[in-house]
Amino acid sequence: MSIEIQNITKQYGEQLALNNVTLSIDKGIVGLLGPNGAGKSTLMKIITCFIPPTSGTVSVNGFDVMDQPMEVKRIVGYLPEHNPLYLDMYVREYLSFVAGIHHITGEKAKQRIEEMIEETGLGLEAHKKIGALSKGYRQRVGLAQAMMHDPQVLILDEPTSGLDPNQLIEIRNLISSLGQEKTVLLSTHIMQEVEAICQRAVIINKGVVVADDKIENLKHFGDAASLEQAFQKMTMG
Repeated sequence: MSIEIQNITKQYGEQLALNNVTLSIDKGIVGLLGPNGAGKSTLMKIITCFIPPTSGTVSVNGFDVMDQPMEVKRIVGYLPEHNPLYLDMYVREYLSFVAGIHHITGEKAKQRIEEMIEETGLGLEAHKKIGALSKGYRQRVGLAQAMMHDPQVLILDEPTSGLDPNQLIEIRNLISSLGQEKTVLLSTHIMQEVEAICQRAVIINKGVVVADDKIENLKHFGDAASLEQAFQKMTMG
């Protein structure tokens, strides 16, 4: 399995953000769903070594996030919910900086930067400072940095946030193509997005996994007529 999560608990003082979560995630696209405050971003931060769990273990392609964080970071691409960017840098300048972090240099770096600009549709904006870009194009820059080192695993927290309808289609198509070769875990509040690109969904509510199944099976939970109705039934109360 690409990602193995065993009995993960995360506590912030008196708040229990994750409660004994266990999951196995292999190649393909898995949607991570849940209401605000359910624990989705916390789980993603643990997988990507940004915060430690209170208890439990996580491994990515066999590397333990606590004991081997650098090995995990080398094979994981991460787009956080609040996309952190250097607004005073130009797009190509920033992507060159990201390439350098991953020890991609010279002609290989130039080639990879141009590939990322093309794949994420940044061509017309690549000459601009990031601070001059719309939210949607900033999101594309975030996706480009997450994919720069060609990671085996992609963790995408609200990857289509701020995109217009045309951009949504383009980025969904990109994520779909990536999911054919990589492990992609993405969180979203858009049920149509989950149905369009995910093979499986994990639903978290109040720090607990309440459902984990193929999309088709989840759509009819409790005689629901749609995935959105099933989601509401699972997360009520």
